[in-house]
Amino acid sequence: MKAVMVMFDSLNRHMLPPYGGPEWVHAPNFARLAARTVTYDTCYAGSMPCMPARRELHTGRHNFLHRGWGPLEPFDDSMPELLKQHGVHTHLVSDHQHYWEDGGATYHGRYSTWEFFRGQEGDAWKGHVADPRPPEDLRAGRGELWRQDWINRQYLDTEAKQPQTLTFDAGLEFLRVNHAEDDWFLQIETFDPHEPFFTQAHYKELYAHDYDGPHFDWPDYNRVTETPGQVEHARYEYAALLSMCDHSLGRVLDAMDSHGLGDDTLLIVCTDHGFLLGEKGWWAKVVQPWYEELVHTPLFVHDPRRPDRAGTHDAALVQTIDLAPTLLEYFGVDRTPDMQGRPLRETGEADTTGATDGPGPGATTGAGAARTSALFGMFGGHVNITDGRHVYMRACHDDTNLPLNEHTLMPTRIRGRFTPRELADISLAEPFSFTKGVRTVRVPAPAPALLGPQRFGTLLFDLATDPRQERPIVDNAVELRMIRLLVEQLRANDAPHDQYERLGLPHDPDFVDQGHLLVAAQRERADAAREPAARADEFPEGALNLRTPLARLLAEPAAADAVRRIVPGLLDTELLTLRGGGTLLHIAAFTGRPGRAQLTELARELARLFPAPDTDSTDSTAEDAEVPA
Repeated sequence: MKAVMVMFDSLNRHMLPPYGGPEWVHAPNFARLAARTVTYDTCYAGSMPCMPARRELHTGRHNFLHRGWGPLEPFDDSMPELLKQHGVHTHLVSDHQHYWEDGGATYHGRYSTWEFFRGQEGDAWKGHVADPRPPEDLRAGRGELWRQDWINRQYLDTEAKQPQTLTFDAGLEFLRVNHAEDDWFLQIETFDPHEPFFTQAHYKELYAHDYDGPHFDWPDYNRVTETPGQVEHARYEYAALLSMCDHSLGRVLDAMDSHGLGDDTLLIVCTDHGFLLGEKGWWAKVVQPWYEELVHTPLFVHDPRRPDRAGTHDAALVQTIDLAPTLLEYFGVDRTPDMQGRPLRETGEADTTGATDGPGPGATTGAGAARTSALFGMFGGHVNITDGRHVYMRACHDDTNLPLNEHTLMPTRIRGRFTPRELADISLAEPFSFTKGVRTVRVPAPAPALLGPQRFGTLLFDLATDPRQERPIVDNAVELRMIRLLVEQLRANDAPHDQYERLGLPHDPDFVDQGHLLVAAQRERADAAREPAARADEFPEGALNLRTPLARLLAEPAAADAVRRIVPGLLDTELLTLRGGGTLLHIAAFTGRPGRAQLTELARELARLFPAPDTDSTDSTAEDAEVPA
């Protein structure tokens, strides 16, 4: 038995041809892939973002209710390690730098062998003491990650040197060396098309368009403040990188054909989550609710035991947690009792007749029982449930977003360790059902006021009538049903008691009643949160303006005085430190303060105090104005 998984990061389902993506996207190999695989139409991510998703890939169970971004825990089951223990050689090739940082350091060691390639997204790779000299850039967040990325780019001037290319080169080498052998699993995993959307000119030329503004291939995690032309440009930059991913995918398909692997090799092509490219007035992920563009993910599977399914679509409701059980079942290895996912073969063949009520797309006509709901979310954020038709996003029941605790035996996150201050108030929790009888450390987690779900409120969407989630609904009967499904999932996941308390929910679905409804009660804030941010081209601009880096703006006494007069108290709050290297326009987009009226007054005052050098030009836009740091 042989298996290949090709995993991308931030791969947008709605941009791909097999899912009805726009005609202007150049991705012929994804169309070619769909012709030889089952295209899953109702696949949802679970725990997010990057490393929580990969923990699900290993363990086959959700983890976001118990802790945030972190490594595999000592009690976690690991699919690659289980395969290795049963005689299957597992090999990882990746340029995903988070595997080699503090918050992901226990993953690659679970494979028999592994290779890693450097240079993605500010990877701490090349050592330059002198600062780089990037072009004018619209990105506001210019911290160490941004600085290092511009250093790394100097060493990635050809496609052959790109980490993605080197990753796929290594994967193809594994296929060349081992295609005639048996019992192996190859995971080819690239960080692309994750931001920054950096690629070579010949991919950009596929999307030729008129744009003469500042460099812009790395949007901030924020609301859209850029002009429509700048938003369009960023979407084309993403598409160019997507086309590079498509080319790499084509190399894998070619290799499988040339080595005759189609008849005896399982192929899975997947991602962890998507990326907002201006939809709903947002960039990126994490700082907003997990909308369909982010969590409804592409999934393609070729199972050589079912060649008759090539080129078909399956509407069964499936999730990332199903991938580990799928691979284990394929190699004849039993999944562990702690795995919540199940092999895709057991979901049954989906009924694609388009049900309009109840579980909807999740209904199946095959022998396997249908999954009736899918859970997804991020630690400390909304806890979400879908039945394939409705999506319910449960926010915290009050503005504190507390209590919130991380449960771990591995106190690291992303690029750092938990601090002694964070660990000062730890306690031991009783074992969870999946911790093999082991008690975990309970660590109180902060709940930042501006990053919690309370600012967006509880949301309910009907995907049958509103697939783009543009019109949240209030429907008490549907909300009650979705709450009961959510509580069932919390129980199935052995969620900590503090999650029930934070969400304002009972521990038993039979106890859910009208008092637990939140959609209508939080509708006003939900509507306010959906208002678009002020854009750069809405305001007059002088030499100093709303897009001038704050450090420079506040260094001018007259400008600082104007900010104090028009937005009293702003300079005395933590808002100026939240968006390091940002501008007033970015702070307003992220926090809602200053408001639009204050921004307008402040923009006019700055234009009066610091007129533009060319006073004859009165319609300065973001393309010809000074660019924020």
